[in-house]
Amino acid sequence: MVRNPPVAYPRSHTRRISRWSPIFRSATLLRVPISGHQRAGRGYGEVVEAGTEDWHRALTTLVTAGHTVQASGLSSLLNNAVRPLGIDVIVYLADVEQRALRMLPQPGERQRDPLLIEGSLGGRAFRMVTPLVASVTPRRLWMPLVDGTERLGVLDIGLPPRMDPESVVVRANLAAIAGLLAHLVVAKVHYGDTLSRARRSQPMSTGAETLWRLLPPRTFTTDRLVISANLEPCYTVGGDAFDYAVDDDVARVAIFDAVGHGLPAALTATVALGASRSARVQGQHLGDIARAVDQAILGEFPDCRFVTAVMTELDLHTGVLRYFNAGHPPPVLIRNGKAVAMLDKGRRVPLGLDEATADIAELSLEPEDRLLFYTDGFTEARDERDEQFGLERLIDFAERHAAAGLPPPETLRRLTHDLVDYQHGPLRDDASLLLLSWKLLSDEEQTLP
Repeated sequence: MVRNPPVAYPRSHTRRISRWSPIFRSATLLRVPISGHQRAGRGYGEVVEAGTEDWHRALTTLVTAGHTVQASGLSSLLNNAVRPLGIDVIVYLADVEQRALRMLPQPGERQRDPLLIEGSLGGRAFRMVTPLVASVTPRRLWMPLVDGTERLGVLDIGLPPRMDPESVVVRANLAAIAGLLAHLVVAKVHYGDTLSRARRSQPMSTGAETLWRLLPPRTFTTDRLVISANLEPCYTVGGDAFDYAVDDDVARVAIFDAVGHGLPAALTATVALGASRSARVQGQHLGDIARAVDQAILGEFPDCRFVTAVMTELDLHTGVLRYFNAGHPPPVLIRNGKAVAMLDKGRRVPLGLDEATADIAELSLEPEDRLLFYTDGFTEARDERDEQFGLERLIDFAERHAAAGLPPPETLRRLTHDLVDYQHGPLRDDASLLLLSWKLLSDEEQTLP
């Protein structure tokens, strides 16, 4: 289907009308052409640069109508908001496995084929969180769709003839509109299934459905910290989980691996998450949080269930990391792009086996250090020759991606795909990664459009 480019009419050729729209839920100001009217020096339909008032009106429309719009109406709301500017937009959301961008259509609009994140201009804009101009006529701009620093997808934006896609003002205004839409996507995802359905390429298991809805966003950034995490197999994951909370100058980060597979493992991980969060919110310290998880698992499950975990507290001002390791593979410290140490101290038995005392270890991070947390499903994955992926290969890939200057979210996405591509057939166990970076100001910039 050929899309006719939208036309933005100059103010001298327009009048204001009000229209009641079920999408807008309020009176909306539109500009429409006044037929038969022309002024000297300007042809009918000539495009002029959008003013500050026009951009603000589009943002105001999104804010006002966004309070009541359903998730299924987000694409229509966005296009109605920017249409007076002569702009049209196609919304793409990244699928759960972060391999393709899938269209979020307007009602009645034809669904387009997914765009591969590797090998497409839109995918590159997503990967590098950078606006990119398509070499087509009329001109189109690919704008990353980012909530905070969580990559959600991209916008394929069609611009009117005289709107310069390289203009700093145009890009700043489009980035603001994209950011607001991203907030709406996150806000609306819990009130229906449209957005979840749009991001899936296959059905999700009961265990995975339970777990994903409990986890925090996969990426979080402040001026001193970047956290990024990923789980595989994303549609059937059961026992792996991650968690974090950042308050004032302290970041608390954890990774979990519950015994077993599927729904039983997901339920065990859920109890561990709930108990640790409850204790953390009460202001308890690492050792007390560990005991709270022990008590919850022992109290809920009569059979022998346990969770391996690494739980940490990072002082964002000093870089001092306090941690304990409950039977989990030790995280890797990456400094200047090279693995230099393992966090192999602070050992105790897995959570839920006993109310053991956790020895709290300490480590002083240096600016731009990275900590790579992983579960054993990552290192124990096997290829067609039955050879394990292994820790050495994981470190090698992590060092390569670090040397390429990739931001943590993209590093994690590529590491996850390295594993999936290596594995012969479906993964035999859950495989999770979490990357923590301290004082990576350059990476913080690379997580924003």
